[in-house]
Parts: sequence; structure tokens; C-alpha cells
Amino acid sequence: MKEKPMAQLAASTRKSGLASLPRNVWVVTLTSFLTDVSSEMLSNLLPLFLFNVLGVKTNVIGLIEGIAETTASVLKVFSGWLSDRLGQRKWLAVGGYALSAFSKPFLFFANSWGWVLGVRFGDRLGKGLRTAPRDALVADSIDEKQRGLAFGLHRAGDTAGAVVGLLVALGVVWYVQRAGLKLERSTFHTLVLFSILPAVLAVIGLALGARETPIPTERRAARAPSFSLAAFDARFKLFLFIVVLFTLGNSSDAFLILRAQAAGLPVLGVLGMMITFNAVYTLVSGPAGALSDRVGRRRLIVGGWAVYGLIYLGFASVTAGWQAWALMAVYGIYYGLTEGVAKALVADLVPAEKRGTAYGLFNAAIGLTAFPASFIAGILWQGAFGWNGFGPGAPFYFGAVMALLACALMLFALPERAG
Repeated sequence: MKEKPMAQLAASTRKSGLASLPRNVWVVTLTSFLTDVSSEMLSNLLPLFLFNVLGVKTNVIGLIEGIAETTASVLKVFSGWLSDRLGQRKWLAVGGYALSAFSKPFLFFANSWGWVLGVRFGDRLGKGLRTAPRDALVADSIDEKQRGLAFGLHRAGDTAGAVVGLLVALGVVWYVQRAGLKLERSTFHTLVLFSILPAVLAVIGLALGARETPIPTERRAARAPSFSLAAFDARFKLFLFIVVLFTLGNSSDAFLILRAQAAGLPVLGVLGMMITFNAVYTLVSGPAGALSDRVGRRRLIVGGWAVYGLIYLGFASVTAGWQAWALMAVYGIYYGLTEGVAKALVADLVPAEKRGTAYGLFNAAIGLTAFPASFIAGILWQGAFGWNGFGPGAPFYFGAVMALLACALMLFALPERAG
């Protein structure tokens, strides 16, 4: 089927409400939903698999998470630029989802942290390949007046998939090992097998359902990709700097899960906690995205980061499992206020023909900082190189301080609109 011209597409999306959102937004949302059904069966139990089953220390868990995210982030720059250069987004995104789907089953054979690192590496390569082209595909498909709503819906679909995946994991854990504080190997292996089908369906759905949004040849990126920000204005550069500062204290959520288990939550309790988190995230994402279209993106991001800082202060001193559960529920508000809204802000700050590259730089900035963030968190907790660390509360105090600094810069250094 032939694509509509962009002007006609923009005119067709000026109606208000979800019913007016174009096909690509719904297809990408469904793809993310199915992918998260698959991923969340495993990702929230992976740190427990490493810690409980394989006996890996927190500094190595931080290293695994950091290397995986950083490697993927470098690819995000290239995939974003390549989608601008080719003038096509869809098939790069399909390839990324396919690579992640292919990687997950190898967790069944993991008997050392090196195996887990290899699988995480492949899965994050897939994420790096797909993320920037997918986000650009959404941004290219929607009128700017509904951009926040579109990204909010996408995040809501993503987290709704997480809730479903966690419910499946909860059922499997209950059936295989009933209760218990620590995760068992057989339980994790069963979940790996369950995760394969939704991952494959996600790839098929995007390949058959999405429509390309081609960029005219004269507007395509010509030069090779780089980490240079010279082509972007001061507001986008400053926003990236602030995001890097915040992310330096935003270690992997694996540490929140380990903290909850240390506070006394059994495996079933950890899954229930993560279901609550994702349910709140789902409920907040869509309305927050739509609200950002009316009141501005910056206010919601600052509010979300402030909530994050308070949550991390709470995790630093948590002493009971129910406290961790309650804090994780509020943590969903932070995610809902910031994840989709930040991506919509990126589209606001850059011209349309550079969106793929901009999303690559944005995601790379987050991912490259994720390596030192997670590694620092692991060292602060359990130490490394003969040093014992400061204990389980230290990473969370550090994260709260970095969030406070980022909030101050967003409020006082980044203007609401270009001058």
C-alpha cells in the first residue's frame, strides 16, 4: 500500500483523542507490549538468578548491566543515523527486535555470569538497533500537537506488557517453587521457555503491520555518524548534559530488586512489587504524555525526577519488605512522568530530518552513562578490589543527590522555549 504524504498524514491526525492516532503508533505499541511480555518474565528475576543461583556479587552484576547497556548505546547512535541516511525506519526496528528475540533462549543454558553477559549483550544489541529508528518512526507518523499523547500511549503499552509478563512469571514461580526467599534454577529455566512465543509474535507484528515513513532524499543525513553535537542547538546539548548527570545516579533497577529481597521480600513478593510498579507506570504514562502537550515537558520531567530522589532516599533506609513494595509503587509515578515525555521533548528540540540521529544521541547518552552508574552502585554496595563498600544504602543516597542536581539545572538553566 502506498504511503500518504507527510502533510496529508499530519492533517489526518489533528483530531483529538486516541481514535485519531495513526496505524504506526498502534502497531509499535503492540510490538512493545509483546516484547515486554517476553522480557519482563526474565529481566526482573535475572539479578536474583545471578545472586541466588550463580552466587555473583553486586559489583559483577553492576558490571554486566553496565557493559550490556553501554554496548547497546553505541549502536543506538549508528542505527539512528542510518535510519536518517536511508530515509527508512521500519526494517532497522524489525531487525533489532528479531536479534533480541533470538538471544533470549540462550539463557536456558547459562551456568556462569559470562553466559549471562553474552545473552545480555545480544539482547541489548537488538535494543540498540531498534530504539532510535522506532522512536523516529513514531515521531514521523504523528502531528506535533499529539506527540506527547503518542509517546505516552507507547510507554503505556510497553508497561502493560510488563504487567502481563510479570503475572505470567508470578504464576510460574508459584507453580514451580511455591514460596521461598531465593529463586531456583528450574523456575528460571521454565520462564525462559515461556518467553519465546511473545518475542517472536512481536517481530512478526511489526514486520507485517507497520508502514514506512520515508524521508525525501534531499533531507537525508549525508555524513557518517559521530558523537558530535555541532549540528544541534544549545538547548538540546544542555538537555543531554542534564540527562547524563541524572543518569549517573540512576543505576540499574536490579539494585532495587536486590534491596527489596534483602529487606525480606520473597521471590513472589518481588514479582508482586514489580507488577504494582508497572501497573502504576502504565496508568500514569498516557495521561502524563497528554498533559505535557498542554503544560510543557520540562515541568513533568522535573516533577518526576523529584519523585525519583525521594524514592531513592526511601530505599536507602528501607528495613521491611512492605516498605520496598510501597516505594516501588510510587517509583512507577516517576517513570510515567518522565520516560515518554523526555522522548517527546527530544522531538521538540530538533528538526525532523535529524530526529533519528538525535534519538540515537539521546539514548546513547543514557546508555553510556549506565555503565559507570551501575558499576559505581555495585562498588558502593559491596565494594571491589579488596574494599568492602559502604553498604546497601549507599547507591541510593548517591542517586538521590544526582537527581536533585539535575532538577536544579532543568529549572534554572534550561529555558522552556528557544529564545
